[in-house]
Amino acid sequence: MQSSKKPNFPRKSALKTLTDEEVNRIAKIIEKGYTVEGDLRRQVQDNIKRLMEIHSYRGSRHAKNLPSRGQRTRSNARTRRGKRVTIGAMKKDDRVKLDAPKPVEEASKK
Repeated sequence: MQSSKKPNFPRKSALKTLTDEEVNRIAKIIEKGYTVEGDLRRQVQDNIKRLMEIHSYRGSRHAKNLPSRGQRTRSNARTRRGKRVTIGAMKKDDRVKLDAPKPVEEASKK
């Protein structure tokens, strides 16, 4: 949804060299033609919520906090899945410690 009105200034000019009038013109063009800041975040969250409500595959992946665009999760996806949790292999000494009965404390000592 780009606006048809274009600003009249060189594209490679630095921000500090722009006049106040040019900055205002850019701000108006962005305000008219683009969704920015909080409105954009709200729109993205509404889209994700809608996907979860209609029980789509992508929505279920968002709900489970997994990648939703087909990336593999067996060896990667640490950003979405979080820190690694080792499951399975345990040393024999550790297993014995877990299986050992816990000492029962005496209820009252008089």
